[in-house]
Amino acid sequence: MLLVPKRVFFTKGVGTHKEELHSFELALRDAGIEKFNIVTVSSIFPPGCKIINRSQGLTMLSPGQVVFCVMSRCCSNEPRRLMAASVGCAIPMDKKQYGYLSEHHAFGQTDKAAGDYSEDLAAAMLASTLGIELDQNLGWDEKKEIYRISDKIVKTTNITQSAIVRGDGKYTTVIAAAVLIL
Repeated sequence: MLLVPKRVFFTKGVGTHKEELHSFELALRDAGIEKFNIVTVSSIFPPGCKIINRSQGLTMLSPGQVVFCVMSRCCSNEPRRLMAASVGCAIPMDKKQYGYLSEHHAFGQTDKAAGDYSEDLAAAMLASTLGIELDQNLGWDEKKEIYRISDKIVKTTNITQSAIVRGDGKYTTVIAAAVLIL
C-alpha cells in the first residue's frame, strides 16, 4: 500500500491558555485541525500533489482520522515574546519530481522574516537536488530570481503564524502546517 498524498492544504493557528497543552489544542482548533490524529512527517512535497484550499481539504477528512502533516510549532509564556511558526514550500517545474516542505520556528521574527526563511529553506533543499548551485550569502530575493531563471523551480510559498505572548503568564502557541491528504 502506497501512502503518497495526492492533495495538500496549508493552515495556521494560534492559541492561548494557562496550560501549555491546552494552548496547543487551541492553536490546532484555530487552524481547523484539532479533530484529527496528527502524525508529523518530514519534508517531501509529493510528486504530482495538488495544493487545495483549507476549506476544501477539511471536507475530505473525518474526525478521528489519522492525518499526516508537516508542522512547525512554537510556544512560550514569557511576556511580550514575539514568536513565529512557518512552513515553506518549493515545487519543481517537473511535476513528476518531488518538492520540499520546510519547518521553521523562531523567537523574535515577524511573519515576513520567518516566512521568507522557511521558503528559502525549502527552495534551497529543492535547488540542491536539482543541481542549482547558489552562493549562500545571497539574499532571498536574489535567490528567488536565480530559481526563476533556472526554469527548474515553478513555485515557492509559505504559511506563517506569529504572535506576541501576553503579559498574564498564559502560554501562547503558534502553529503552521501543510496537511497531506491521501
